[in-house]
Amino acid sequence: MKPVTLITGASAGIGAELARVFAAHGHELVLVARRADRLAALADAIAASGRPRPAVITADLERRDAVAAIAAELKARDLEPANVVNNAGFGLLGAASSLDRDQQLAMIDLDVRALTELSLAFVEGLARHRGGILNVASLAAFMPGPGMAVYYASKAYVLSFSEALHQELRPRGIRVTALCPGPVPTEFQARAGIGSRGMRSALTLSAGSVAQIGYDGFMRGQRVVIAGAGNRIVAALVRLIPNGVLLPALERGTRGLAGNS
Repeated sequence: MKPVTLITGASAGIGAELARVFAAHGHELVLVARRADRLAALADAIAASGRPRPAVITADLERRDAVAAIAAELKARDLEPANVVNNAGFGLLGAASSLDRDQQLAMIDLDVRALTELSLAFVEGLARHRGGILNVASLAAFMPGPGMAVYYASKAYVLSFSEALHQELRPRGIRVTALCPGPVPTEFQARAGIGSRGMRSALTLSAGSVAQIGYDGFMRGQRVVIAGAGNRIVAALVRLIPNGVLLPALERGTRGLAGNS
């Protein structure tokens, strides 16, 4: 079967930029997201740049049968993932006890369960092609997140899971990388309920910069890639500060994300 790079959450933001970067480096792609029109437009744009047109699969990864359906569609098209890029995910701003319970569980389904299933679904093919798994985590993975508790916890899972897989799968020639960006202006903020002033930070990078940094680290076989020097400093500092001191500061910072100007 033809080896491809499977990218989820490819309809916008970091996922779309990752698709462009992988395509520019000669990878044939399968793009997965819910919005078929966005995927088709991105596939057309990549084809217009002289690269092979990506295959497109429309899927809602919050559904429990989504990964099985994707695997069946790939098999029907005679395609096999050589790389899996798990980018799909969302966050919600607010106290966990106040946010809608079903939406928070849907966040876990997408950010944790679907990512785990996709990471494990194609291991035999990844080994055959000496490929790998690139999981998009977050700077949030390094700290607790009062005000976005479930989201921060989900990204801590992604980081821990990816680091463990890196060690487990390395003997089979499979690279596993966790990409940890800080603030990135994308559609993520609107869905999470984060106002525009929450993105005014010296730590902010563009989606394109994050995608290129992530790709480069993945191809080098890095276990963890923290995008941006400032974010690397923050990740190191939060490991040194006791949570009793860190938690109130993080809670104040999260409250400041809600403004619209």
